[in-house]
Amino acid sequence: MKSTNYRDTLITASSDSPVSAGTVPEKPGTVAAVQHALLREPYAMTSDDLLFAAYRARGGDQARDAFFAKPQACLRASPLVKQFGWGVHHDGEGRIALLGMESDAYRRLLDDPAVKKAPGMRRAR
Repeated sequence: MKSTNYRDTLITASSDSPVSAGTVPEKPGTVAAVQHALLREPYAMTSDDLLFAAYRARGGDQARDAFFAKPQACLRASPLVKQFGWGVHHDGEGRIALLGMESDAYRRLLDDPAVKKAPGMRRAR
């Protein structure tokens, strides 16, 4: 099983994000809306936990081991990062929290040299 978890890392909002602040996805049932709803409590789950919980919430029926038997995209490819202006902070234990790109917490992590940065994937080539 290949993990999508990071440690002490900030996945930054995509450079070509169409918004300038973290925006709540409005269309229910989408990957973005499900992930956002699951991340209401900061640092409660890891990236792997989130991806599997979102898969199950959207009707997936595979067991966790079977789901992760195939490589899964990390949160750098999440629509929250690409389209909705969110950064994802992974703490020292790999647990995650959403941070709006306009927030002071996001800026502090961006300026902290001890925190690794991973850019969110672009929406277009």
